Amino acid sequence: MHPILVDRRRLFLYLGAWVAMAGLVVVLMVARGSVTWLPATLLVLPLDLAYAFVCLGAFYVCRAAPLGSAGLSRVALTQAGAGTLSASIWLAAAGAWTRVVAESGIVPEALAGFQEQRPGIFAGAIVLYLLVATLHYLMEAFEASRRAETQALQFQVLSREAELRTLRAQIHPHFLFNALNSISALITARPEEARRACILLGDFLRRSLTLGARDSVSLADELKLAEDLLAIEKVRFGDRLRHERRADEAALACPVPPLLLQPLVENAVTHGIAQSLDGGTVRLLAERRGERLRLTIENPRDPDTPGRKGTGIGIENVRRRLEALYGRAAELRVVAGPATFRVELVLPAPEGDSGARPAASLPANRP
Repeated sequence: MHPILVDRRRLFLYLGAWVAMAGLVVVLMVARGSVTWLPATLLVLPLDLAYAFVCLGAFYVCRAAPLGSAGLSRVALTQAGAGTLSASIWLAAAGAWTRVVAESGIVPEALAGFQEQRPGIFAGAIVLYLLVATLHYLMEAFEASRRAETQALQFQVLSREAELRTLRAQIHPHFLFNALNSISALITARPEEARRACILLGDFLRRSLTLGARDSVSLADELKLAEDLLAIEKVRFGDRLRHERRADEAALACPVPPLLLQPLVENAVTHGIAQSLDGGTVRLLAERRGERLRLTIENPRDPDTPGRKGTGIGIENVRRRLEALYGRAAELRVVAGPATFRVELVLPAPEGDSGARPAASLPANRP
């Protein structure tokens, strides 16, 4: 589609430039005193607008001889030939129109003046054609730049989505490895509890697959999933593992990425409860402050336990997901105290964005 004809604003600007040029010619003719305003306008304006539409054909010539792939000599010869042809056709039409205007008595001297100025008018017509061709090349370059920018943005989005899919794909294998190890340890000594853990694991995986397929879930659903994970771990740790959840109503309705808390809760159990002889309480805290959602996962740690042996894949996974989803609008902070380990998340929660509604209401605390 022609880039000028496809957009009304561009067409009005284009024709406006030609009308302004016609007005300048009319002013010069009137200034010479040979003709008044109306006859000069009747003579010049139709010819000007007719040539404006003739020059629109330069777009198709530019397409046939693009600057990027055609050689400079080919482009010059093609445009010079097209300009000469266009100027010749218009000059013939201009001569006929000038004859009509002269013979009608509107501008009797128009034909003689046209014949006298014919070489200059022909050269000017070629120059105008080449200016319009240059305009088309500039518009083509601008459109190509926009297309390249759009493609770059699309590639960036696709790359980010691929990274998110990769990060989300890492969650289940990492959790399954830990869960299956726990069940394996229970099979011989406590078979009934191993069976119960298998049932809980099946329910958890079914629910996590459903929520994990979404782009976002409510915080209430995400907390429920975290509590299901803790229920599986409690089969292994018994009374050594306790958990506490505190979340205000405004926070529960906030949308969050699915499976965001799972690796953090796993870390809290693996590196906190499992390393402490007396166990302890994993705390899940959430509050909404204005347009920010604050999440905290806190667990006890034994000060005498050596540093963590893991690769830190859980926290790093969450950090990279937040970066990919929110950029600098989200934060992840790790606070390692002598007796506690705390991960704090701050996510954007714009006013009026309630996200998916929670699937079920949850109690404020559950031991």
